Amino acid sequence: MAYTDRVKQILSWYPSDTPGTLTNLARMLNHGTLAGTGKMVILPVDQGFEHGPTRSFQPNPAGYDPDYHAQLAIDSGCNAYAAPLGFLEMVAGKLNGEIPLILKVNNSDTLAKISEPCSALTSSVKDAVRLGCAAIGYTIYPGSGQRNQQYQDLRDLIAEAKSYGLPTVLWAYPRGGGISKDGEQAADVIAYAAQISAQLGAHVIKVKPPKDFLEQAEAKKVFEKFSVPTKTLAERVRHVVQSAFNGKRIVIFSGGEAKDTPAVLEEIRGIAQGGGFGSIMGRNAFQRPHDEAVKLLKDVMAVFRG
Repeated sequence: MAYTDRVKQILSWYPSDTPGTLTNLARMLNHGTLAGTGKMVILPVDQGFEHGPTRSFQPNPAGYDPDYHAQLAIDSGCNAYAAPLGFLEMVAGKLNGEIPLILKVNNSDTLAKISEPCSALTSSVKDAVRLGCAAIGYTIYPGSGQRNQQYQDLRDLIAEAKSYGLPTVLWAYPRGGGISKDGEQAADVIAYAAQISAQLGAHVIKVKPPKDFLEQAEAKKVFEKFSVPTKTLAERVRHVVQSAFNGKRIVIFSGGEAKDTPAVLEEIRGIAQGGGFGSIMGRNAFQRPHDEAVKLLKDVMAVFRG
């Protein structure tokens, strides 16, 4: 399809990137129901690795099959489908470019209970190239005692990915011994995570929807002094997007834990009203039966389309 003015504008925010990287970013922006709008809805299915197969797939047993998720992303009109190496190796050779793929190159499991999380590198940029992916995905844990190693590994991965013309989608989940449970989704902490992600060179930034809570005492003083609004989700999302280079980086928001359809759509409306670029929704989609999941994802896209 012809590039819209909005897509051209977004691509102009990455002036140091190669044509190859910009082309792959455009592949995702120009695919699916939201093609050309500058909005994105991505289906991520790394939960089998991250949370275990039973917790992830038993609510909808069709999800044990890797083919199911790729087809769900296609049927619902998603911009892209993201997964770890094993899932993508099962489907890439069948799809052959039918939907942009994102290889999640690091992952962790919940078997070890540790306070300073750090995901392991479980695949490579060369794997992403081999599988015809449009991007790599990577998780950082701002606030973890292991964060500096994650940032250093990411630096090398982004440089290698760019050399092959691949952008990076960055999962930024604040957590660690110094952050409270509420603080993991605090408005100031999520905004900080978005800023860190942009500074590290991410092309697309994935964060959780921020809650009306402030974690850092010094940040709270500034929020109060300048009356930064945080009461509504739209206000908090607007600040997070502002924190990612004044809205010149694509910031999308996770769907989080499973919830009922009205709650999902209410959250999506708040994200859209706040200027969020889209959603990356896993469990709230694939844990539903296929037709119900397709309808939900299409309803989410309709909100972002406006």
